[in-house]
Amino acid sequence: MVEELAQADDVVAACVDDATWPLTDGELVAALDAAHRLERRLAAVTLALVREIDGRGTAHARGASSTAVWLRERLHLTVPAARRLVDLAAALDTANPGIRAALAHGDITVEQARVIADTVATVHTAAGAQAADKAVGVLVDWAGQFDPTLLRTLGTRILEHVAPDIADAAARAALEADACRAARDRHLTLSTLTDGRLRLTGVLDSETAGLLRAAIDPLTAPSGPDDHRAPGQRRHDALAELCRLTLRTSDLPEHGGDPAQLVVTTSFDALAGHLGAGTLDTGLQLTPETIRRLACDAAILPAVLDSTGQPLDLGRQRRLVTGALRRALVLRDRGCAFPGCDRPPRWCDAHHIHHWADGGATNLTNAVLLCGHHHRHLHHSNWAVQLGGDGHPEFIPPAWLDPNQIPRRNHYHRRE
Repeated sequence: MVEELAQADDVVAACVDDATWPLTDGELVAALDAAHRLERRLAAVTLALVREIDGRGTAHARGASSTAVWLRERLHLTVPAARRLVDLAAALDTANPGIRAALAHGDITVEQARVIADTVATVHTAAGAQAADKAVGVLVDWAGQFDPTLLRTLGTRILEHVAPDIADAAARAALEADACRAARDRHLTLSTLTDGRLRLTGVLDSETAGLLRAAIDPLTAPSGPDDHRAPGQRRHDALAELCRLTLRTSDLPEHGGDPAQLVVTTSFDALAGHLGAGTLDTGLQLTPETIRRLACDAAILPAVLDSTGQPLDLGRQRRLVTGALRRALVLRDRGCAFPGCDRPPRWCDAHHIHHWADGGATNLTNAVLLCGHHHRHLHHSNWAVQLGGDGHPEFIPPAWLDPNQIPRRNHYHRRE
């Protein structure tokens, strides 16, 4: 075998130096097919050698702790790759001569052989040796048409072809096992970081994953050509919008249906003048600009402090744009009023045109609907908003965007 492999090495080495440009298209394809078939057949030889080395204990005799560790050093593989090689070599032993023969004939790749071996082992456990032998033939045939990923997917229904009498029961048992595992492993962890941010980690079961995707996917699309947020940032903002939508329902326990309630511990003058940070009742510190933005569509509990910082009075909750006023705002704006935005009213906050901290009133002429993205954008940019002569909102772009600062309107929401 050593001499034969050396001769094969010489032949391959000669091919490496051959020019490929003189070949016709047909010859190029034929050469590619031949090289690929040779690679598969050599893989069968390699696996046979690995299987023998592992069976003899050659690696241990040479001081290695395992065959995989020895292969890592000998062939310069990663340990996981070496371990997969040893495992596949063992799987293709006498228990699966059909898979080994298919690989030796160049009919399947190494990855396809691994998929077939895994699937056949499952079939053997569920339906016995005869069904497993049938599965080998079916999967080898499929390997001529499908890549390893699709082959593995098709393999999940192999029992319908080789053991239809038990396929339904086996599929039901597999689904029940998957459901039990998903229920056992489901969890969500909320970890507060030192700077007040929150890290979310967890595993969702299939049903919850489907619900989350159905709810969050429509909110993750870019809001327009000027939306340069990364996909992860869009998912983050979509989750925030989803929370806001949920808080506007009447189906949540306790505080359901009310916008976020904020207990802002800061001086009124500091907040009105954009000075200093404010502290929420959760202990989280926010910039005055962030608190001003949240205050647009939140219930505010002003905490009045004396000179020593002791609370003298915790003010009564003041509702802002809610009830009939919000309904009137929805009838007027019909969604996010920012130019070019198509977000519907239920995704929008009510923004004070003249902020309450600056003496602004809570009425229809001092409010405008904005989606979460444009609400943040308006608070952190040089855009301005006002009501036009017809009582509808219009937005004045910053001078760098439009030197003439011509007011713009949203023409997406159709008006009768």
